Amino acid sequence: MLGKILVRYLAPAWPLVTLVIVFQLGQSIASLMLPTLNADIIDHGVVTGDIGYIWRTGAVMLGVSAVQVVCSLVAVYLGSRLAMGMGRTVRADLFHRVVAFSQREVGQFGAPSLITRNTNDVQQVQMLVQMSATVMVSAPMLAIGGIVMAVRQDVGLSWLMAVSVPVLLVIVSLIVVRMVPAFTKMQARIDRINQIMREQLTGIRVVRAFVREDEERTRFTAASADVMATGLRAGNLMALMFPAVMLVMNVSSVAVIWFGAEQVQNHGVQIGTLFAFLTYMMQILMGVMMATFMFVMIPRAAVCADRIGAVLETEPSVEAPASAVTATRAGGRVVFDDVEFTYPGADAPVLQHISFDAEPGTTTAVIGSTGAGKSTLVGLIARLFDVTGGAVTVDGVDVRRMDPDDLWDRVGLVPQRAFLFAGTIASNLRYGDAAATDDDLWRALELAQAKDFVQALPGGLDAPIAQGGTNVSGGQRQRLAIARALVKRPEIYIFDDSFSALDLQTDAALRRPLDTHLPGATRIVVAQRVSTIRHADQIVVLDHGRMVGIGTHDELVASSETYREIVESQLAAEAAS
Repeated sequence: MLGKILVRYLAPAWPLVTLVIVFQLGQSIASLMLPTLNADIIDHGVVTGDIGYIWRTGAVMLGVSAVQVVCSLVAVYLGSRLAMGMGRTVRADLFHRVVAFSQREVGQFGAPSLITRNTNDVQQVQMLVQMSATVMVSAPMLAIGGIVMAVRQDVGLSWLMAVSVPVLLVIVSLIVVRMVPAFTKMQARIDRINQIMREQLTGIRVVRAFVREDEERTRFTAASADVMATGLRAGNLMALMFPAVMLVMNVSSVAVIWFGAEQVQNHGVQIGTLFAFLTYMMQILMGVMMATFMFVMIPRAAVCADRIGAVLETEPSVEAPASAVTATRAGGRVVFDDVEFTYPGADAPVLQHISFDAEPGTTTAVIGSTGAGKSTLVGLIARLFDVTGGAVTVDGVDVRRMDPDDLWDRVGLVPQRAFLFAGTIASNLRYGDAAATDDDLWRALELAQAKDFVQALPGGLDAPIAQGGTNVSGGQRQRLAIARALVKRPEIYIFDDSFSALDLQTDAALRRPLDTHLPGATRIVVAQRVSTIRHADQIVVLDHGRMVGIGTHDELVASSETYREIVESQLAAEAAS
């Protein structure tokens, strides 16, 4: 997968890749020329006492060194641009793919893992590209070029390279093989620690309310200890690699001097040539050592690339059809035709044999016990999931045949858990309609019974909202979410238990103007309280995923035992209170 990702994202940048290779080649050639020039200075200048030769050759060495520095700087700059550009593109593709996921895919990967894949995992692959452009490209050039130049200097000592290089490669390979499992576990441990941290930050009020700080601290400490232990295993192996490399390099240096000194003594080789051979030997081993940096990074980057590829290759279960059908704007009539839905891997369907019509200008309520499938049912209208049996139609067209953007444009969803974005009240409301005027926003706030508290805030519409809306109460957050849907003015309104955080008085005050000011819209309300939906045009009663009753409040009280039990239990609770 690592190779596929690199080819996919580096192929369009081939001119930059070519320039990196060219400049790295230039600086490698310059590096390989310097030992030979140094040998010439020693053999033909220092030994013979020719000062002029020393100055001339020294000037050439300075020029070559300047070329080396310039090529190296340009190669590093271009390599950084290449790596940063690739990282930007991968992150963008991951983000767009995750945004296209349905709740099924998000649940499959998990939000903490998706965040890690788009940050830490991309960073590891990006770092590999940068190190490759600055180290890996030049390493084989130095190693191969060093071998050629060393053989030209002294063939008699070349057998030392045939021993040192394979020994170094064997040592590095043994260490890297043991590092791969450690890096695989490391990414999973990072996912886990991100998950715990996210849960604790999101649920801080629950943690404090139940006095579970010590337990959560223990849970986080355990996850952190797992990351530390895995990191130590990988770090110990990494720490072992460099002493092993240095040991081979130092032993090789001693061997070159030991055997080379005898040849110098016997006049078989000049002193300058011996120093040049030693320098090339070090360059060869340095090239191998530089490659070990990559061997350290490649296993972890490969694991990260597999995780990135898993996201990029997962097709969203909710996709636009090849030939989308645009439904005639006929008011937003919603029909459930023998609908069935089963979550992937589940043993039994969540919804079975659901059939009803929701007509424009009417309110259809959905009620049932916890886990009856109410939120799943309304999620099928907006294609948060796709039905596994039957069909959901809007104005006579199956939602699976509609362009998702067209469908979502016609639906205003107020989710069970109201969520606000960091910004201002106005910026949150304009998620419904970016072109909405301030008058439109105030009108929506008035209908949502939120005008008074917004006016009381410093700044009014420009009052700041923290991420998630944590700086306003739950009831205020729900009313702002309802106002956001009202600003959109869609044909179909879906209120998924959106009144649960409101007191009965506010609930009633909010529902009355909705019925009055949305006369032509289809309104579908999921609720737990009977008082919220008793005046609905029709009420759908769910029990364990099956529709066990449909009708008005009075009809269901008379005909549906399940609905009657819900009503009686709530009346008893109100009487007891």
